[in-house]
Amino acid sequence: MNQNSSLSIVLPAKNEASALASLLPHLRELHPDAEIIVVDDGSTDNTPEICEKNKVTHLRSPYSMGNGAAIKRGARIASGEKLVFMDADGQHNPADINRLIARLDEGYDMVVGARTWQSQAGVGRGLANTFYNWFASRITGQAVADLTSGFRAVRAAKFREFLHLLPNGFSYPTTSTIAFFRSAYSVAYEPIEAAKRVGKSHIRPIRDGLRFLLIIFKITTLYSPLKLFAPASFGFFLLGFAYYGYTLAVQHRFTNMSALLFSAAVIVFLIGLISEQITNLTYRPLE
Repeated sequence: MNQNSSLSIVLPAKNEASALASLLPHLRELHPDAEIIVVDDGSTDNTPEICEKNKVTHLRSPYSMGNGAAIKRGARIASGEKLVFMDADGQHNPADINRLIARLDEGYDMVVGARTWQSQAGVGRGLANTFYNWFASRITGQAVADLTSGFRAVRAAKFREFLHLLPNGFSYPTTSTIAFFRSAYSVAYEPIEAAKRVGKSHIRPIRDGLRFLLIIFKITTLYSPLKLFAPASFGFFLLGFAYYGYTLAVQHRFTNMSALLFSAAVIVFLIGLISEQITNLTYRPLE
């Protein structure tokens, strides 16, 4: 059996017909036996006609649900044992798929196409992604080369374990990477060169910048909540202790504010403990 017969390639797409017109024939040429699924996230262009012309599976949403939602819908219907997710905007080179699959065949559960600095979409995005990678590495204790790359190969059965955790927006790569680390599944990174996208980006710097900032906190609470709550609790304790020292020296008494800060320290720590237990239950394998 050709190894491509167990491969499904999922492309979330929203008004990417201009890129798909050249990308789909290239994919079919390189992977003639692979299942190719274009998840149309409410496109208003001629994406359906492009998919029909290239004889690929076209899964259409009646309205835009988000990039993550498209990934989840594609993963549910894919028949391959191995899944490759890639953007439909022409940034990812189909020739790199074989390299990702080869690493997967070495025994890894997920292989991420890690973009070089030259492949980043601008200095601002490059600096932001560098920070995300550093932060995720500190949280997980593992080297994270590219936290937000949407080009990755995974084992289908293991990826589907975490579909309920994935958001409908743009942060599915972040969540899936952290989920694999949290569950002790092996993750590898393969260096790639990403081209400039075809057409206009759907990412809005200010709105999505704030959204990714929120993702930073989600990463921590998703992976190990105590790594967020324990320092916050300790901070409240130090503030309470410092304020108590000040009021004891100046007013010779213990104030309500000191009591409030000490109470906050205890409450935040207890919330962290409860969150840690909930997280452990979230990652417990389903029977």
